[in-house]
Amino acid sequence: MSAEQPVEASRGAFAHRRVFIFAAIGSAVGLGNIWRFPYVAYDNGGGAFLIPYLVALLAAGLPFLMLDYAIGHKYRGSAPLSFRRMSGRGAETLGWWQVGICAVIAIYYAAIIAYAIRYAFFSLDNAWGDDPNAFFFQDFLESTTGFGFDFVPGVLWPVVLVWLVVVAIMVAGVQKGIGRTALVFIPVLALAFVALVVQALFLPGAAAGLDAFFTPDWSALTDAAVWGAAIGQIFFSLSVGFGIMITYASYVGRKTDMTGSGLVVGTANSSFELLAGIGVFAALGFMAQANGVAIDEVASNGIGLAFIAFPAIISEAPAGALIGVLFFGSLVLAGLTSLVSVIEVVISAVRDKLDLSRTSAALAVGIPVAVISALLFGTTTGLPILDAMDHFINRFGILLVAVISMLVVAWKMRALTDLRGHLNATGSVPLGSWWSALIAVVIPLALVYVLVDELLLVLDKPYGDLPTWLINTFGWGTAGLVVVVAIVLAQLPWSSRVPLDGPPTDTPEEEVSR
Repeated sequence: MSAEQPVEASRGAFAHRRVFIFAAIGSAVGLGNIWRFPYVAYDNGGGAFLIPYLVALLAAGLPFLMLDYAIGHKYRGSAPLSFRRMSGRGAETLGWWQVGICAVIAIYYAAIIAYAIRYAFFSLDNAWGDDPNAFFFQDFLESTTGFGFDFVPGVLWPVVLVWLVVVAIMVAGVQKGIGRTALVFIPVLALAFVALVVQALFLPGAAAGLDAFFTPDWSALTDAAVWGAAIGQIFFSLSVGFGIMITYASYVGRKTDMTGSGLVVGTANSSFELLAGIGVFAALGFMAQANGVAIDEVASNGIGLAFIAFPAIISEAPAGALIGVLFFGSLVLAGLTSLVSVIEVVISAVRDKLDLSRTSAALAVGIPVAVISALLFGTTTGLPILDAMDHFINRFGILLVAVISMLVVAWKMRALTDLRGHLNATGSVPLGSWWSALIAVVIPLALVYVLVDELLLVLDKPYGDLPTWLINTFGWGTAGLVVVVAIVLAQLPWSSRVPLDGPPTDTPEEEVSR
């Protein structure tokens, strides 16, 4: 970085509002849209779930997305820098907490993408044979009855490959790396998934699957847990509350329509989730009919859906190889765009704090994270570790920091009026006092309900029947460690070249077109 170049002008920028929207959609549309939403909807009232889901989107997801946009767009920095400029060192801790969460997610997210890469090739010849469950755990992951840390080459090397690709994208920069990746991957992902859904709809039994997915159970609307599930799904899928949208919003020009952009991103994300539900349950309907069982006997989510249920479907379905390549290829594309956004939160924060060049920050973050990712998840105990980290960092990391950050911004900083005015200055969708009320009161109360419900479940029964040492180390331990690290990092000095007193006056070197 030259001595004459302002720090703000060196951060990079998206070349156009369209690029920002594609990148934000790429972050929001991830693995959870494909393998989490369909089952959550099915398990919480089917078609009736769409009502609390839409309410959660409009009353919680989009308002919080606007909050993230406002903070990043106004204060022009990574999550820690933006919070620091808002209210000093104490608030900066919130930003580093979000950075820590993203670092943890990045570490295990790469492993799931690596699984999907291998399974896209397995689909060509049904490598899993007649027992996808045994193949996944015994042949692919080489899991044992105990918990060992022997390396599994079939997982280790794909994880390394994923990180080589991601680090190369991050070194390329905001526009040339993140932006161009999103412009290519998101249209390809959309085409691939539409092709998958069309193929699934022509499978025998697809209608029964769709009937199971959409048939409403209206009594579910009186269950508070269903509404909590809707709120949780929206937060997990929109990439809000853990620094991604703050970071991305800092890369767009000051005259950009942020509220209109937010509506586009939120609508695209939910549309993809609905499309995923149609495709997944059409395929599950085929599987149920082929095996002469009810839908609820084959419906699952997460790892079980992707790497056990879908391989079974692929083995029996007409054009199964095509379905497999489209499905696992979609997982790879959705996973990569999300992983890029997650690791960018960490890279951006390190760049801002230490005033590093893009390449230096990308390598300083990417290499250590890649090494930890490979060492943990390229082993025989990788999947249980992944399960524990994912559950606890999502429930007791993302949701908790989201609640605290909203309350701090609303009641300690009293910044909502100012942030609302900033968005309304250039936004096409005006935000009123209702937005402030949602952020200050309604959404925090709803998230507290979800958090308490999750806590009671975990305390009642050890999560996933995993060993106590593993839950304490990689579950509670990981969720607690990011808080400790956040407090420590907030105490470290910033580079003298980084202005900390309020939002800077410099604009990005590439002003975004409205």
